[in-house]
Amino acid sequence: MTEPHDIDVLVVGGGPTGSTLAADLLRRGLRVRVVDKAPHAFKGSRAKGVQPRTQEVFEDLGVLREAEAEGAPYPLAGLHLGPVTAPWKMQQRNKPTPDVPYPNILLLPQFRTDAILHRLLDRLGLSIEYGVALEGFEQDADCVTATLTSGERVRSRYLVGADGGGSTVRQSAGLQFAGETDESDRTLIIDGVIDGLSRDRWHMWPRASAGACPLPHSDLFQVMIRLKPDDTPDLDEAALTARFHDLTGLRLHDITWTSVFRPNVRLVEHYRAGRVFLAGDAAHVHTPAGAQGLNTGVQDAYNLGWKLGQVIAGAPDSLLDSYEAERLPIAARVLGKSSELYSSLSRHQVSGLKRGDEERQLELSYHGGPLAPTDAPDTKSLHVGDRAPDAPCTAPGARRLFDAYQGPHFTLLAFGSDAAKALPELTWPADGVELRRYTVRTGRGIDEGFLTDTTGRLTDIYGITGDTLILVRPDGYIGSIITGDWAQAFTTAAKALTPA
Repeated sequence: MTEPHDIDVLVVGGGPTGSTLAADLLRRGLRVRVVDKAPHAFKGSRAKGVQPRTQEVFEDLGVLREAEAEGAPYPLAGLHLGPVTAPWKMQQRNKPTPDVPYPNILLLPQFRTDAILHRLLDRLGLSIEYGVALEGFEQDADCVTATLTSGERVRSRYLVGADGGGSTVRQSAGLQFAGETDESDRTLIIDGVIDGLSRDRWHMWPRASAGACPLPHSDLFQVMIRLKPDDTPDLDEAALTARFHDLTGLRLHDITWTSVFRPNVRLVEHYRAGRVFLAGDAAHVHTPAGAQGLNTGVQDAYNLGWKLGQVIAGAPDSLLDSYEAERLPIAARVLGKSSELYSSLSRHQVSGLKRGDEERQLELSYHGGPLAPTDAPDTKSLHVGDRAPDAPCTAPGARRLFDAYQGPHFTLLAFGSDAAKALPELTWPADGVELRRYTVRTGRGIDEGFLTDTTGRLTDIYGITGDTLILVRPDGYIGSIITGDWAQAFTTAAKALTPA
């Protein structure tokens, strides 16, 4: 007889990745603990860019409005070239569209991102256990038994390492972390107040290899100073103040956080070892260019959470294998892009300052992965595995598609009369998360079970040309596109995603 588990999932690491995962698991009714070896929440600005796709994740979790209130748009860059300060637009400022409601990166220092997610966990009834580290673990066919520095042994169904680049979970699992760390390439990062410097620019001094980005709703700047290979910085506040004055002529004071950053570029060989998983920096570490690391980690968690919930409810274990298959190629691609940008910055090329669509992470797709075969049907604009776009519509409690998608459920949209007739007859298991079904119609009105495409944009955005069923996964990606043989095709699609 199998011994009972203490909890369903033990998460090691309480940063943005671990907190996102814990929140997603908790809203699925799972038993979760989060431990973190640090004595308290992170206090620095470090990762300060929240990309559009991550903003959509935060909206689904119900915290985007807090993030917007505590963040701000990125300012123009200001290049200090001797006595002249030249404005420079690092990235195009895009207007919201019906399918992309949050098109621009949000400036939000990491300590605020952490605090927002931690407040969410508090509302869900969970407190991060600080000052508690993982010493090691053992696993068998049924559970993982973790030993904590508190002396406690915790039995969980699964263990997730979201414990950063030096991950104890990864090391204990024996997983290789391929890549490199250039010890001669270091950047000094400082959070502090600067007198006499405008807050409407991300200031850059190219000749001094220094920059200062204003952190919103505060007097603080994040200061970055590129160090020379033989430079050993003194982190005393007086020494940092003197260094910054020598470089810029400005006074830096009231320093709240400092760090010496080394550009690791590494990718783990596997995201899974039995019942143990890695997410975020424990699986991949990036250069800071392009604001990719935190965002990729949050989206790792968003991909893994619903899959853990479904498998615990009885879905096939192969669903958990799809986590690595979907996320590892994404991380490899993102690593390549951030390294390319960082290399351009290192050579003082203007191209290294530019940001485009790829950094926004809206076009990342799982098409071609195990849950999204290339021979699956598609629409004029969407493949299985693509991000499910937003669109205007009305329904009870919804004014747009993202309102209907919000929550831990699957969503099934029926376009056309034949698909609508099949909709109520399709079988969905009682275990695991629910399936919400909507018939898409045109016209006016708000009725239960219908999404009213009041403008025609929904049908157009989704590229619908005939009777179609579209299944949307809990993480907002297209799970299936069905254009006929409704019952059999739907049963086949659901088999890999749901409990038997």
